Amino acid sequence: MGDLAFVTLAGRRRVALANIARAYPNVAATDRRRVCRASFQHLGLMFIELCTALTEPPQRTLEGITLDGLDNLKHAMERYGRALVLTAHLGNWELLAFAHRLVGVPTAVVVRPLDSPWLDAVADRLRRRSGIELIDKRGALRPVLSALKRGRLVALLLDQNASRREGVFVSFFGWPASTSRSLAALAVRTRTPVLPMFIYRESVGRHRFVIHPPLSTSTSSDSERDVAALTQRCAATIEAAIGVAPEQWLWVHDRWRTQPASPTGAGP
Repeated sequence: MGDLAFVTLAGRRRVALANIARAYPNVAATDRRRVCRASFQHLGLMFIELCTALTEPPQRTLEGITLDGLDNLKHAMERYGRALVLTAHLGNWELLAFAHRLVGVPTAVVVRPLDSPWLDAVADRLRRRSGIELIDKRGALRPVLSALKRGRLVALLLDQNASRREGVFVSFFGWPASTSRSLAALAVRTRTPVLPMFIYRESVGRHRFVIHPPLSTSTSSDSERDVAALTQRCAATIEAAIGVAPEQWLWVHDRWRTQPASPTGAGP
């Protein structure tokens, strides 16, 4: 399925190749193309895994997931009683909805409808089957604050392009990338730790869920500067996570679409 998409979806293939070239300019073109094709194959396999997860008992899905770094989560919950989760469209990220059962902490995830209605229906069904709490990205502030107050983990995916209105420009693979400031703003405002969590496929049906130590958060009289600094740390953390398995990231997304305005104010 992934090979078929790689051949037929020329526009998405071009976007992915351009993104990989931007991120890894010193890698040979043949190797960049190999990563690109492997990323399409990853998406094809991911689709099959999700269909399987929809038809088998959740416990069966959980049997294929191993967990690293649980102590990092336990320590954060013991100290703060809540946490914000930084994650990305890496590995089979939809299985993170099931992985929350492994950590034993009620979890909410901020989501937006997918561009494809039928894919959105599949993803929504999977997430609800997992038992995770869903928060619509539109108007998410109040439900997120409520979830944190109730001692939840609240997960946000922070690796996609953001509009200038909602984003802040940070360095991502050495290029300015407009990144949502929402997670950092919440962390600074509520003094909540940010825990990076990512999932990787190790083989067919086998995945590794990794919980990292919390990111350091600055608190000063300039909250905007604190938010920008934490957003940069989030971007650097995601960049490092992608480096572990670059073929498992969503390269087909136009991550650098929004660019800083030109000095004359006539930027895109």
